Amino acid sequence: MDMTSYILQGPRVAIRHLRCGDYAELTALRRESAEMLTRWLGAREHSEEAFRGELARLAQPINEGFVICLRSSGEIAGGVNINNIVRGTLQSGTLGYTAYASTTGHGYMTEGLRLVLRHAFANLKLHRLEANIQPNNVASLNLARRIGLRREGYSEAFQFINGAWRDHERWAITADTLVI
Repeated sequence: MDMTSYILQGPRVAIRHLRCGDYAELTALRRESAEMLTRWLGAREHSEEAFRGELARLAQPINEGFVICLRSSGEIAGGVNINNIVRGTLQSGTLGYTAYASTTGHGYMTEGLRLVLRHAFANLKLHRLEANIQPNNVASLNLARRIGLRREGYSEAFQFINGAWRDHERWAITADTLVI
């Protein structure tokens, strides 16, 4: 992987924007991780058309899409989106992240998300990021804690996933509370 395409680099991972050439690798990761992810995200389409749609959505100024890559190989270890960016007096966005079965348990998501937070606050000039996590998704809740998010509340029937409205915990971090 060409190191110049990375936005930020840590000791073991680096972040860059999602791009067209990621389709095959992400499709394989999503398929191998389907059992792990479907419970929290619902069934997702993995067609090239769906991927192009995702890229088009992320090209809008209210969204940013990143992949977390292993520095040693350039392989993708996770994905992160900042969605629904609101400018003006809010300067906020919604943080979403996805780990993959083959790379969980190594701290790659923790390191990568910390890089995304740094980029969001320093370069995108956001003030606040919020993540909404299902209460039984213990791994995701623990990750939110590790990167410095704090629990702010509970949203009943927040998102329609797998045929039902699911409750979520609301977690957030602001630029002035980020610890690097």
